Amino acid sequence: MKIYTKKGDKGKTQLLGGTIVEKCNYKIEAYGNIDELNSFIGHLHDQKINKNHKKFLLKIQSKLLNLGSIISFDGKKKDLKLPQVLKSDVEYIEKEIDKLEEDLPQISSFILPSGDSSSSLCHIARSVCRRAERGLVFLSSQEKIEATSLQFLNRLSDYLFVLSRKILQEKNKSETYWK
Repeated sequence: MKIYTKKGDKGKTQLLGGTIVEKCNYKIEAYGNIDELNSFIGHLHDQKINKNHKKFLLKIQSKLLNLGSIISFDGKKKDLKLPQVLKSDVEYIEKEIDKLEEDLPQISSFILPSGDSSSSLCHIARSVCRRAERGLVFLSSQEKIEATSLQFLNRLSDYLFVLSRKILQEKNKSETYWK
């Protein structure tokens, strides 16, 4: 089977469920941002970072694929069972944040995204996560979106910020504060 179908050559694509939409459709934008976020998290996973961080990031990638499938669904095939983003997924991120923050110093100023390539990559993923979150907020103004989906992205951006700080600490590198 070939990877290309040529069906999208005229700027249209198909949602999960069969509806044909323009590639600039708000659902396509929303799950495209989630897909981009997943790619950056994969790139972060591939850096020289702690194996526990890698394990956590892989789980997050799976959850992001779940979220992307939920967002890409047009709602037409009522019998289609999609994976969900649950409150326990949000709590999972919160627990990881709490664990990472245990021995990090208090923040007294804004931190510039720098210090180490892995830490900086966390900030790139964090900013893409914020864009994905904004896209989902916009989508929620157009159709019903589960609150846990928004919470998941919001908490994930917090996690990526804390992870950037933790990586600097683990590599004995200093944070750069905004002046």
